[in-house]
Amino acid sequence: MAAYRWKHFEENEDRPEKPRSYGVTEMRGPHYSLLSQNVLQDIFESMGQFVDGLKFSGGSDSLMPKSFIKEVTDVAHQHDVYVSTGDWAENLLRKGPSAFKEYVEECKSLGFDTIELNVGSLELPEETLLRYVRLIKSGGLKAKPQFAVKFNESDIPVGDRAFGAYVVPSPRSSEFVEDVDLLIRRAERCLEAGADMIMIDADDVCKQADSLRADIIAKVIGRLGVEKTMFEASNPRTSEWFIKQYGPRVNLFVDHSHVMDLECLRGRSLGKNHASVLGSSYFLF
Repeated sequence: MAAYRWKHFEENEDRPEKPRSYGVTEMRGPHYSLLSQNVLQDIFESMGQFVDGLKFSGGSDSLMPKSFIKEVTDVAHQHDVYVSTGDWAENLLRKGPSAFKEYVEECKSLGFDTIELNVGSLELPEETLLRYVRLIKSGGLKAKPQFAVKFNESDIPVGDRAFGAYVVPSPRSSEFVEDVDLLIRRAERCLEAGADMIMIDADDVCKQADSLRADIIAKVIGRLGVEKTMFEASNPRTSEWFIKQYGPRVNLFVDHSHVMDLECLRGRSLGKNHASVLGSSYFLF
């Protein structure tokens, strides 16, 4: 009889075992679809060695009972998976600085390990952003500011016009609304203040593989380092591009359904055809 052995991805020398500080795979939690505790348990039991983090995207945790959140964080920690908040801190701005401190304490009590700060949604002065980063760190949690790059939408007609009237098309602008160098400088200051990782949103940077801005990505990684940046990979083709360009050490945020595909890519750069993951070299006779 043939004895079958699954491929051991940790054999790759460029990527350490958990807990990892690079080559991190963060998985999207409940947001676009509801994931029950049983579903998460199944994912962690089958692919837990490949999942480093779980994020409650879009403030979805604010809609759930605290008892359920605590159960989810406990299950994640049993599999050495950290848990991160998503976009929610901006909802505390109207309540003042004291509310943010209470938020940090509540996140800690619920079992969160990382608080993500959406810099674009917060629209805070730089010094206030840095103060929030320090507040998170002093509370014993990890801080992960999220940055986004936006472009001018010059191809959208402006002004009043009659319905159906012809509008002379104008060329799409490629100028940045937010200068990339300014974004990187603010991210550098966040790291100096104690931030553990910088998240780069997929919109207008790496949303689709066909329109991916390799120049922006290279500039961000060149200045901040591959180990201190995490990119949102919204589909498997984008993940494949990142692994081919930057190797298994790159940190990626993906949907839970893409975890296995991503790990196959990290393991042997298999590309879109993953059939070779069970090729003849992985059978023991």
